[in-house]
Amino acid sequence: MTKKIVQIKLKSKYTQQETDFLCYFQRQILTPENFPFLRLESINQTGNPRKEHLRLLGIRGIRRHALVSEHHVANRQHYSSHHDRCSDKVPDRARRLHLYKSSELKNKIHTRKAASDTISYQTTGIALEPSRHRLSCGRGKRVTWRKFIIFGIIMTMCGMVLPHLLYLSCSNSWRLLSQPIIASSYYSLNSSMHISEAQNRARQEQTLSVPAAPAVSVNFSTQTAQSVSTEKRQTSMRRQRKRHSQVIPKVLSPPPPPPGRRSIPNHLQKSLWSLQPNEALAFAKRELENASAFIDDPDLYAPVFRNISIFKRSYELMEMILKVYIYPDGKRPIFHKPHLFGIYASEGWFMKQMEQNRQFVTRDPEKAHLFYLPYSARQLKLAIYVPGSHDIRPLSIYLRDHMTYLAAKYPFWNRTHGSDHFLVACHDWGPYALTAHEELTLNTIKALCNADISEGIFKAGKDVSLPETIIRNPNKPMRFVGGLMVSQRPILAFFAGHMHGKVRPILLKYWKNKDDDMRIYGPLPKRVSKKMSYVQHMKSSKYCLCPTGYEVNSPRVVEAIYYECVPVIIADNFVPPLNQVFDWSSFSVTVLEKDIPKLKEILTAIPLRRYLKMQTNVKKVQKHFLWNLRPVRYDLFHMILHSIWFSRLNQIEVSLQQ
Repeated sequence: MTKKIVQIKLKSKYTQQETDFLCYFQRQILTPENFPFLRLESINQTGNPRKEHLRLLGIRGIRRHALVSEHHVANRQHYSSHHDRCSDKVPDRARRLHLYKSSELKNKIHTRKAASDTISYQTTGIALEPSRHRLSCGRGKRVTWRKFIIFGIIMTMCGMVLPHLLYLSCSNSWRLLSQPIIASSYYSLNSSMHISEAQNRARQEQTLSVPAAPAVSVNFSTQTAQSVSTEKRQTSMRRQRKRHSQVIPKVLSPPPPPPGRRSIPNHLQKSLWSLQPNEALAFAKRELENASAFIDDPDLYAPVFRNISIFKRSYELMEMILKVYIYPDGKRPIFHKPHLFGIYASEGWFMKQMEQNRQFVTRDPEKAHLFYLPYSARQLKLAIYVPGSHDIRPLSIYLRDHMTYLAAKYPFWNRTHGSDHFLVACHDWGPYALTAHEELTLNTIKALCNADISEGIFKAGKDVSLPETIIRNPNKPMRFVGGLMVSQRPILAFFAGHMHGKVRPILLKYWKNKDDDMRIYGPLPKRVSKKMSYVQHMKSSKYCLCPTGYEVNSPRVVEAIYYECVPVIIADNFVPPLNQVFDWSSFSVTVLEKDIPKLKEILTAIPLRRYLKMQTNVKKVQKHFLWNLRPVRYDLFHMILHSIWFSRLNQIEVSLQQ
């Protein structure tokens, strides 16, 4: 519905001509026949216009006398004599009000530009509407706010929906290129793994047979941009396509699917869920013993694993079967409060991601295969240890009392004497805080950073060596990850750190300031750090030394992997992290403590080909030592959990042999 805009200006002082026009406007235009809903008071032509009022009931905006000064509302036939008198210049102080033609009157307003820059309107009736409901927009056209809002909503919805439709159409086209191969039946978990591998190979062969459209070079795109005519552009494009199709044929392959859990049949999943925890573990152990040879997986690199086939099968069984129950008992901050930064952050990150996990965690303890004790050795030390007392027995007593409480409240501990329970502790005092409780020390699966086999607490094969990672920023745990190329690593070996323990002073005694290729320091001097920081030293070194401190573990082992530097472990009784899974000899060097004087001779004796292979393996194994804000497949969270699951399966094997 279109309406013309008529503007009325209001002023406080009128001339005689203005008063005459105002009277005419009342008598001829604002008549009761045209405006039955208005009540008009009379305006005396000889009276004072300031004291007279023109009231429009129910309409805001008119509080003084109405005067048409620039846009006149009139009928030419009735108001030809007043047209010249009322076309005076516009008053200085004025306020405007919009008068609109009503749709109920069914009259059209015809506009015409007059010679005196005024607009005359030919009409038989005019209605008033509040100006706050309309927006004037150029040449008298009005646009409602409702149209603006509806138009904005439509454009927003189009912007949100169209990208998804385009993505779905593209993904459907890729699916048409590679149709899946459907297996008729599943005989066992081993056969299901072979079928999935056959499907992947068949899809790759089908996609390789699809040729791709030849790519257009950058030079060609610049030439077409500079060309003026479209005909020349099309001809040059055709020539370029022919040239590329003859010289460089390319093959288009579909994008790889994101890594995720391998899908299994519903009936098999239901049968696994129906098994009791012990039966499910026995089934997993039998499947693991019958694991077939491994076929290449793009997410795994076989040279860094001890047995890639066993690991792959065990990991798949963990994804299908494992359920963990987390004890809700325990007071903060010792329990359920992760420590997420510093050199002991591994226990905190595992606790945080374990409690947030939905795939492996269960609230029904009867369905659990493992039970997690969510305590932090770092928080235990801060809460209970008295500085300067040199007495850590209160820590072990606190844990002993807590385990006694759990054993009295729940039947699960006494059922297996703690063999299906596990804990994760990265602090150096983690093993010593368990000694007051015998079953906790002997039977529980312990994931410890202080993996020292000489003290009798950590047992290789049953317990898990936990990687000690330094997290400087919990919001960016993978910051500074990566290193330089081999050609940009001029330093042979590097170490900088405090003089903890008995090994580091021996290292500095033989190699500090003795050789330019061996950059061995205590705390990194300021004069050196100004030129090259600690991280830059590790990224510029071929080998990064990881000597033992007060305890056998060192955060430099994982740090070296982060910066793609081959770690050199100097700790006689240390079990490397995740030793049950990884073959550390493929990407690290182990040097005995007594061989520190011959350190350079040992490192220079390593052939270049072997070093390049080790450095490549460091890059490949790096993804398995990373903490992600959200856990992904084969990252450090899953690798630690798999090592605990694998240790539990080994216990099942021992019990079956007995």
